[in-house]
Amino acid sequence: MKKIGLFLFVLLLISCHSNVKNEDIKKLNGYWEIKQVKFSTGKTKEYKINETIDYFELKDNQGFRQKVMPQFDGKFRTNGIKEGIKVVVKDNAFFIEYNTKFGNWKEEIITIQDSTLVLKNKENLEYTYKKFKPFSFK
Repeated sequence: MKKIGLFLFVLLLISCHSNVKNEDIKKLNGYWEIKQVKFSTGKTKEYKINETIDYFELKDNQGFRQKVMPQFDGKFRTNGIKEGIKVVVKDNAFFIEYNTKFGNWKEEIITIQDSTLVLKNKENLEYTYKKFKPFSFK
């Protein structure tokens, strides 16, 4: 019985350890397109086409996020609104803290790779993004 308890404790410690590393944070820079949202109920909503994408720009773990609209000529349109962001570490987890004149909130970075980003908010909604690829008619 003690072995089972010890095994479960070790498994819990491993599962609580973030797979995000400090050096991964720079991968956040760039254009990200929402792919799916996973609800706390386990249901998911898939996104096939997006009119807007998120542009992240960080330097020394501070910067901004901006909604942009890709154009067919490869350029982007925006309304000029930038949300201030800061990446912070708390209890071995990485969070993006957002700061706007309308409010403050944070999302946990669950996964960040070259082409995949997963963020989770306080309502346990998981947002999965993929790196945006510009339109190509070739």
